[in-house]
Amino acid sequence: MSANLFDLIRAAAPNLEKMAMESPDGLSLTYGELFERSGCAAHALIALGVEPGDRVAVQIDKSPDMIVVVLACLRAGAVLLPLNVAYTLAELEYFLSDAKPALVLCRPVALEAMRTLAEKLALPAVESLGASRDGGFADRIAAAPTEFATVPRAADDLAAILYTSGTTGRSKGAMLTHDNLASNALTLIDVWRFTSADVLIHALPVFHTHGLFVATNVALLSGATMIFQPRFDPDAIVAALPRATSLMGVPTFYVRLVEHEGVTRQSTAHMRLFVSGSAPLLAETHAAWRGKTGHAILERYGMTETNMIASNPYDGERRAGTVGFPLPGVSLRIAEPETGKALAQGEIGVIEVKGPNVFKGYWLMPEKTAEEFRADGFFITGDLAKIDEQGYVNIVGRAKDLIISGGFNVYPIEIEAEIDALEGVAESAVIGLPHPDFGEGVTAVVVSKPEALLSETAVIAALERRLARYKLPKRVFFVESLPRNAMGKVQKKALRDAHEGLYG
Repeated sequence: MSANLFDLIRAAAPNLEKMAMESPDGLSLTYGELFERSGCAAHALIALGVEPGDRVAVQIDKSPDMIVVVLACLRAGAVLLPLNVAYTLAELEYFLSDAKPALVLCRPVALEAMRTLAEKLALPAVESLGASRDGGFADRIAAAPTEFATVPRAADDLAAILYTSGTTGRSKGAMLTHDNLASNALTLIDVWRFTSADVLIHALPVFHTHGLFVATNVALLSGATMIFQPRFDPDAIVAALPRATSLMGVPTFYVRLVEHEGVTRQSTAHMRLFVSGSAPLLAETHAAWRGKTGHAILERYGMTETNMIASNPYDGERRAGTVGFPLPGVSLRIAEPETGKALAQGEIGVIEVKGPNVFKGYWLMPEKTAEEFRADGFFITGDLAKIDEQGYVNIVGRAKDLIISGGFNVYPIEIEAEIDALEGVAESAVIGLPHPDFGEGVTAVVVSKPEALLSETAVIAALERRLARYKLPKRVFFVESLPRNAMGKVQKKALRDAHEGLYG
């Protein structure tokens, strides 16, 4: 029996006339139309020489046809390689030379430049697909038959390769199987109570795990409808609230939406679930949202290599500042980073996980893959956390962000929480920089609220009453905004690079 993820999605469809993706550009698709169009697209892939196991690189704008292409790759047995539309040709050269796709799909405006790059890398085929169904691949879809015999796949066959952000070095291609994606989505459907009656506002990018696999797969495998918005637009989200039941977003969504006059208890009365992930949600935002709407945001935790790992409960306390409990079927432990020794409750260590959600390894990097797994099969996430007395997982930062100052371990999130609580502070980031006396000097980068009068001296003085001396920032800098990636994560490497050599 085939374990192709598409077969599960097709079987879950409540009826073919039901709307799968409602799109503001007039390109909405029912489930029947989605499946037929994916069949046409699968034929187009085959006609361009794509065979089972081949990679298909996709750098196109978000539209319903992006999901059509995703399903077509599944049906053809190909391996999807989604790429951020913001990547430059120089960045793309690395990904394409590493993955060696059989086909590259790009935006029509980028076709000439992409074909030049593909010729340089000896890639066999490039086609274009626009958000308004323009481009050569759209023409091929339109000309192809709708019936397509989906290629059987084993549970362990690759469905996608997603490259990590590469903030600490060379980007790595995380290999995700059909079972990785299917098992995780089915678990989330159960934990978050999704049904065919749900209407999900989808405003996330679709080149990343959150928007591509969490939001989309949960919706499709529950037979729900997606209000498929091309980008994050607070006005568009507010307009959709009365018809929707759920929203999946990143913290930035909620920071901006909570200030929108259209977000009220009345406008959110039809909603049952607000999910946040991909970056830490400030407790202040959690409280402000609950105060304004009456809803408690459900924060969850995952990563490219593992899909979702933990979630605050649907029923029960959704505790701000935590990511809740391990998902059913996921084994999670807190371990000593160097040895892998399991630590006691309340101790800080690295999160290690094992389960059907965990990826197969890094593309063409067997040595790196071996380094990231313990002998008993647990994957070392690199995230530092502790588990409190109620069992909630509290993430304190990345292992690479741990600051060792004067021989003491300093966890940036603790200092950031204290700085963020100061009057006039919008947000902060704490980093460690090389220091001649302490090894690393604790350094704070702060964004002030409009019209706030803050100074380096005032911030440090306020923290002296709250933190041990070794945790105090040696310097405090003020900036207009913190550098973030597309999913809202603060890019601390960029901050470290910007202040390199500060302490000599």
